[in-house]
Amino acid sequence: MAVLVSALAFLMTLAGGLAAMRVRDKRHLVLGLAGGLMLGVVAFDLIPESLELSRNRPFGVPAPMIGFAVGFLLLHVVEQSVAIHRAHEGEYAPHVHAHGHAHGHGHRDGAGGAGLLAACALVGHSLVDGLSIGLGFQSGTQTGAFVALAVITHDFADGFNTFTAASLGGRDRRPALALLVADAVAPVAGAALTLIGTVPEGVLGPYLGLFAGVLLYLSAAEILPEAHSGHPRVMTLCATGLGLVVVVFSVGLAG
Repeated sequence: MAVLVSALAFLMTLAGGLAAMRVRDKRHLVLGLAGGLMLGVVAFDLIPESLELSRNRPFGVPAPMIGFAVGFLLLHVVEQSVAIHRAHEGEYAPHVHAHGHAHGHGHRDGAGGAGLLAACALVGHSLVDGLSIGLGFQSGTQTGAFVALAVITHDFADGFNTFTAASLGGRDRRPALALLVADAVAPVAGAALTLIGTVPEGVLGPYLGLFAGVLLYLSAAEILPEAHSGHPRVMTLCATGLGLVVVVFSVGLAG
């Protein structure tokens, strides 16, 4: 089941890469909706489920909440170290005006290597996403479904960012396309790895907390700011609110 669901992440990643090549006008609405869905999954499913799975309280603090803080801080440190998720149009891509002349943004020759490094890091991140889907299904079908929803919604941004980052510093699109395909395949591979064995509930609880921290960071620090950058904020806020409402009603119906 986990591998089958991860195929949707594969398709969403490719869709994000295609959008990076062709369509950008409505991207802020897609990212706003994705941010709302991810916030809802963290608040209404992952954290409650992780607290139910684990009763351990190191230092008097629930273990999943320690994992939550570690996940948030870990992604922040990794991002600051290797610049993951830095695919704003003004940073990576040249833009073309109506008169047909392309304008760059003053990148150094080493920018292409940095972009490829960021794209490779995103592939590794997507592999972890696949592991999260598989481990989520090990803790229960509902949790697995919501973890998959969170992964699928932000994989559009991952595909978009992977292609644009890998395109930095050169006109040859072949490396960018290869990394986009690798990023799309990575969640399927990660989910397949979890079929090898099961993980104890005592480990699943803190892990789901850690994954919730990662998702919160992605949503609050990356996806939503990018969605609001240079676009009308009211419609983007409405898209984010819609994402939250969808998760609330989904959790209510599933419960």
